[in-house]
Amino acid sequence: MSHIVQQDADYPVNPDFDPLDPDYLADPYPYFAKFRREAPIFYAPKIDFWVVSRYEDIQNIVKDPETFSNVRVQEPLHPLTNEALARLKKGVRVTPTTSTADPPLHRRTRKHAARAFSAKRVAGLEGRIREIANGLIDQMISDGRADMVERFAFPLPASVVFSLIGYPEEDTEMLKSWCFDRLKITWGRPLPEEQLEAVEKMTSFFDYIENFVHQRAEDLQDDYTSDLLRIRAEDEDNLSLEEVVSIDYSLSFAGHETTTNLILNGLRQLLGRPGLWDELREDPSLIENAVEEILRRDTSVPAWRRSTTRPVEIAGVEVPKDARLMLLLASANRDESVFEDPDEFDIRRENASKHIAFSHGIHFCLGAPLARLEARIAFELLTQRMPDLRLSPPDQEFEFDPNMSFRGPKEMWAEWTPAEAATGVTNR
Repeated sequence: MSHIVQQDADYPVNPDFDPLDPDYLADPYPYFAKFRREAPIFYAPKIDFWVVSRYEDIQNIVKDPETFSNVRVQEPLHPLTNEALARLKKGVRVTPTTSTADPPLHRRTRKHAARAFSAKRVAGLEGRIREIANGLIDQMISDGRADMVERFAFPLPASVVFSLIGYPEEDTEMLKSWCFDRLKITWGRPLPEEQLEAVEKMTSFFDYIENFVHQRAEDLQDDYTSDLLRIRAEDEDNLSLEEVVSIDYSLSFAGHETTTNLILNGLRQLLGRPGLWDELREDPSLIENAVEEILRRDTSVPAWRRSTTRPVEIAGVEVPKDARLMLLLASANRDESVFEDPDEFDIRRENASKHIAFSHGIHFCLGAPLARLEARIAFELLTQRMPDLRLSPPDQEFEFDPNMSFRGPKEMWAEWTPAEAATGVTNR
């Protein structure tokens, strides 16, 4: 491994570390183990971030919003051209809300966003999730082989979250196509000639959402956006229209990309180990904890960000004010001090839910209950309706999108016996 941590000045420096390096993207976990062991925090000059890898340190950071700010978490990883940056600022007019705000603003917007994202509304989606998932299985069940990304894991969460927000069903494909550009601009390293086109699509996405929110304000429905607007109607100091737009804009991406990865990473772990698929099929009660173990061992969001508001000591290292931090959530989830045999995949692990895949503290993921529900239903239906589902080929190599914060295979081919699948229980 070429990533050797070197001592420079009074703090550790890793001159080679690049989260978009192909070897790292293919398998970051050996890197994480080395970081935890040799330098739990170091400066990475290639990306101008301080990288933190241990569970306790990351827990302390995310629980201290006064020292570790969330305001810059969605700045582009890689500097954009002047033209692309100017267009981005003009076209994507986001207002700081839940994921990009610090207290006291965060407390106000989070309170109202969480009130609309109620347990009742999430629970009420179960029937719709089953309907969408069963429909996707129906469309491919006679084929015997499919790319599980294209045919199931991507359309399911996207359709669910767009339905939750209230977007018309006929716009789903268009909206899904726009999501890739935000991933590339914010967490990747697009070439200069790619940037302007991607930003234009992000602008189209933002304009669509802005128009949708203003139309919904005139015609409230039974959806998340309407609930936010009802909260605004109670008192305009609760939420501005701009804040409702920004909440929808954030949810339109984060609300499905992470769940897509959760389902795919779960399939990769479950189908890659003989007997596990049969265990879940025979005992569906194991699925809930299996989802937690997937989140722990193959984290959908391996890294997130913070920035320091003052000089601070982390793991014995002095970090300056305004430093950007890359928090390796996936590394924390395999920290040997918290999880016994952390590299093992154990669907019966007693403390699997102690992971921090959804972060912690005031910025704990608002959509965590929905992600868990979607994953549980996905594995329930797939094990029932495709009892002999298997990777095809079994030793296929997976490719991961070159970005800093989201990890799931771009393709995953699986096969099943249509005759077996046709006799499965649909649980409609």
